[in-house]
Amino acid sequence: MDKNQPLTEAVFYILLAARKPVHGYGIIQEAAELTGGRLNLGPGTLYGAITSLLDKGWIALVSAETGSRKKKEYLITEAGRAAFHAELSRLRELVANGGKMEGET
Repeated sequence: MDKNQPLTEAVFYILLAARKPVHGYGIIQEAAELTGGRLNLGPGTLYGAITSLLDKGWIALVSAETGSRKKKEYLITEAGRAAFHAELSRLRELVANGGKMEGET
């Protein structure tokens, strides 16, 4: 991961949701739940990001149900964990530095 390139909010929550095997609809539900409904991932955003994350090797396809509709489950990889933790560290720095504003009048 390029440490100068922040993750989008959608990618951040997709990686977070994929800490356990999860399908697309589960990712949408978890992102909405964790953000109190503020973040609503649309299918286009979600599946575009999933394709990109699969290409980068940050998530892996762990199962796919067969039948009339395939339900695919995804799981974060070690590379994805590294990218997630780098972003988490960057965000913590941002918040810590932003806290300096509280001392201003």
